[in-house]
Formats: sequence, structure tokens, C-alpha cells
Amino acid sequence: MEILIVLLFVVIITLFAGIKIVPQGEEWVIERLGKFNKTLKPGLNVIIPYMDKVRQKISTRDIILDIPQQEVITRDNAVILTNAIAFVRVTNPKDAIYGVEDFTLAIQNLIMTTLRSIIGEMKLDEALSNREMIKAKLKEQIIDDAADWGVTVKSVEIQDITPSASMQKAMEQQAAAERERRAIETKAEGDKNAMILEAQGKLEAAKKEAEAQVALSEASAQAIKNVSEAIHDKELPTMFLLGDRYINTLEKMSQSPNSKFVVYPADLQAAIKGMLGNVLK
Repeated sequence: MEILIVLLFVVIITLFAGIKIVPQGEEWVIERLGKFNKTLKPGLNVIIPYMDKVRQKISTRDIILDIPQQEVITRDNAVILTNAIAFVRVTNPKDAIYGVEDFTLAIQNLIMTTLRSIIGEMKLDEALSNREMIKAKLKEQIIDDAADWGVTVKSVEIQDITPSASMQKAMEQQAAAERERRAIETKAEGDKNAMILEAQGKLEAAKKEAEAQVALSEASAQAIKNVSEAIHDKELPTMFLLGDRYINTLEKMSQSPNSKFVVYPADLQAAIKGMLGNVLK
């Protein structure tokens, strides 16, 4: 009786050992006598007790891999910090177990090295402004290697691409220098335009002055001509106008705050008497 109970207990244990219920979202890798045998799908599965064993339970749901932050040197020797996040799924549990020792660690390191390689071929400005291109190239370059490990890369997102602390300080100094240079250029441009406008103003003033002198000369010539015709004397009108201008000039000099002396020619009275005498005649 006791033997039957023991046998019944062994049978029950054997049945439980041979029946495997795999939950949804998982696949189990089965080895028979140390060698890969098959992969159990979700649901009820039967294996040979004591010969078959579960090598590893693999999740077939999307796996989120956090890619640690790392320093990357760009083509123009700028140091930036970058990290990423990857969404992968195991599509072939056999390759995921036997193709690589740890497929999650392998994917992480593959993404890190590939990301360094891609950014290392770019300049700083390109790396900071072409996140989508980096993401596309990264996925394209790792997808084949990941497939060899039974893993499908669904998406790789670049979380951060930021210059290092020392690089940010250098960029701030460069930006300040650029702003100062632009301010100097703006001031220089303003001074140049002011000088041009001033020179143009002086030129216009000189032109106007020359035109005025020409007009005054023409008016004087016409006046001399009219007086000459009226009194039938060519020299007297000329001397009269010259004397009139000379007196006006001396008057302006005497009104100047800087003038100390007013000089009259010694023969001014004789000249005036001569002109008056000619007129009276």
C-alpha cells in the first residue's frame, strides 16, 4: 500500500514536471539533455520529464533599454554628452540565448559604440541640430547585428545631446565675443555713414556756395554793365562796386568778437573823393 502511494506521488510529480503552462508574452527555451530542443509558445505545453528542462524564460514584449550617458568627441574636437533609450523585442528566443551571452548588455554596448562613431563623424553644430538623422543612422547600423541575436530594434530615441560643461563655457565666451564684434561693427558702420553724410553735406554746401558766388559775380557784372551804360564810364562802376564790397568786408570783420583792430587803407579817402569827383563831373 505504501509503495502504491509512493508510486502515485511520483506519477503526479512527473505529470506536473511534464506539463508547462506558458503565460502570454513569454516563450520558454527547452533543452533536452543539455541541447536545445524547442521553444514553448504561450499556452499549455508538454515536455518529457527529467530529460527536458527550461533553459530560460524569455519575454517577447517590448523591452526598454536605457543607454547610459557618455562623452563623445565630434569631428571638430568638441566634447558633448549624449544618452539614448532603445525599444527592442526578442523575436527569436533561441538566438537570444545561444547567439550572445547577454543580449540586453550586447544591445546597449552596440548602441553606445555606434552612437560614438556616428557623432564622431559630425561637427558640433551638425550633431546638435540633426537629432533625427542621428537616430535614423543609428537604427540602420545596428538592426542587422541585433537580428543575429534574435532581437528586433523597434526604435532608438536620442534623449539628450548637450555640450560638456567646459564646452558650454567656451561656447558662451564665443557668443559674447561674437556679440561684441557685431556691436563694434555696427558702431563703425554708423560712424562711417555719419562721416559720409557729413562729407556729402559739406559737398552740397560747397556747391551751393559756388553757385551763389557765380550768381553774385553775374549780378555784379550785370550791375557794372548797367551803371557803365548809364554814366558812359567803364572804370568808375567797377571801382565803386569793389569799394562797396571792401567796406562790407571790413564791417563784418569789425563785428566779429575776435577782432581787435579794424584797418582801413591810407588812400581810402582819396579813392572815395576821386570817385565822387568823377560822379560830380
